Order: sequence, then structure tokens, then C-alpha cells
Amino acid sequence: WPSDKPVEVIVPFPAGGGVDVMTRLVMPLVAAQIPGFRPVVVNRTGAAGQIGLEAIFNAAGDGYTLGATTMPAHNAIPLERPVRYRAMDFTFLCNIVEDANCFYVRAESPFRSVADIVAAGRARPNHLTYGTTGIGSDDHLFMLAFEAAANVPPMVQVPFAGAAPLIPQLLGGNMDLAVMNVNDALQLVREGKLRMLAQAAARRQPEAGEVPTFRELGIDVLGSASRGIVGPPNMPPAIVARLEAAFRTALNDEGFRREAARQSMPLRPVIGAEYKALAQQVDNNLKQLWQVRPWRG
Repeated sequence: WPSDKPVEVIVPFPAGGGVDVMTRLVMPLVAAQIPGFRPVVVNRTGAAGQIGLEAIFNAAGDGYTLGATTMPAHNAIPLERPVRYRAMDFTFLCNIVEDANCFYVRAESPFRSVADIVAAGRARPNHLTYGTTGIGSDDHLFMLAFEAAANVPPMVQVPFAGAAPLIPQLLGGNMDLAVMNVNDALQLVREGKLRMLAQAAARRQPEAGEVPTFRELGIDVLGSASRGIVGPPNMPPAIVARLEAAFRTALNDEGFRREAARQSMPLRPVIGAEYKALAQQVDNNLKQLWQVRPWRG
């Protein structure tokens, strides 16, 4: 391995999105570390990532099929509905990006702080509206965790198929706020069209250093999209080790880091067993959240 055939790298989301851009940026650098490794990125979309994840999981574990994923959606889908994969049985190779969830509002919104959102949510149960990138997305799951942590009655979700269709509706005033990732609309903050109220990182992300975390505001909640590369179950240890070493080198490449910054990709490299431990923690947290506020059922 590899022999004279390409390695298919499945992206379960549309071309041009954050997961797709990440995958296409990193895989040539990985290939440069392994003679004969020829990655071919293929988008297999549908069912909020389920179609692509099933294709990765059910492929032969011979090193000729890899794929991208994003958590917590990776772990959430099997809680919502029957799927043909087991979230924790993939081969976890490398997490690459972690982008915190945050609250965005229009520049002219009357909501100036998270405290304003909490007060309005309690005063008008089932009235405030918030946009997300879909039911069961990291944005949606973060809002459920926020509502529980802040003791706010459920708000009204307006789900979209990604940030691209969501943002114009937020700008148009068609919802009270949006739950997205920090880097989804930073340029619109810089242009004075949107405001970010808080971010759900453990520490402030450098690109939004002036925005407080939810924990700083007294609400103990974290949330993010963690995007990385996995393989089917039971890949040969020698192939796994070779891939892990290649990812480690690729993610330390200065050119990659500069381009990731230019593409608004906040890096969090986590490789091999540590990546699986990260995924397990996400899985545990989601199962606890499901018991408190199931998002389907």
C-alpha cells in the first residue's frame, strides 16, 4: 500500500463548503508524504451527511477509501434515525479544524448581549426565532445545550441547508438571531452588517478576540464543529500509522497553516487515539443532551 490505484476520499457535503475546502487543501500535502498515494476527492452528499458517512463506513478497510467528517453531526445522526454506520467504529485518523459556535445578530438588532437573549427568551417562551444550518447540526445542538444551561424555554428553530442560504435571511431581518460558527460570517462583522454576541469556545478564538465566551458570561456551555478525516473500521495498523505520520507532517507545514488562516479555518490538529478520545467525549455529551432535550423523537 499504496499500489497503482487512487485513494477515494469521500466528502459527505457539497463542494465549496468548509469540510470540502479543508479536505482538498490537506490531502495533496498528505500525498506528498507517501509515494504512490493519489487521492481523489469525491462529494457524496445527502441526508445531512448520512449518505457519505455510510459510504465511508461500509467501504473496504484497505486504505483505498477515506473520508471527511464533522462532529457533532457525525455522532448525532445515529441518535435521530436508523443509519448504516456506528459512530465510534470508524478509524479516526486526524481532526484538523475546530470552529466554535456563536450567536450572530444583525447590526441594528435590539439584542445587544446574551443577557438580552436570555431575558427575552424567558419573557416570551416559544417566540424568539433562530436560524441554524439544519436540524441536528452543530448549531442546533449547541442551541439546545444553551437553552438547558441558561434555563431558557425552547426557542423556534429556522433550519437552512447551510450557512450560505441562512445569512441573507438573517441580514433581511427574517429571524431574531443565528447560531453559526465563528468563521461563517466574520467578514460581515468587519463590514458592520452583523454583530457576534458570544462564542462557545473554551478560550476566545484569535480571529474574534474581542468577543466573550459563553463561560465568561456565566453560562457553562461549549460547542463547535470539529472537522477531520476518518477511515472505515479495521484498517491495517501499518497503513493507519503511515497516514497518521503523514497528517502530522502536513499539518505542521507552514504553507498549509498560512493557507488555512487565509481560508478562515481555525486549526486544532488531533491525531489517532487522541482524535478518537475527542470523538468519544462528543458522543457521551450528545447522549446526555438527548436525555434532556431530544431534538427528534
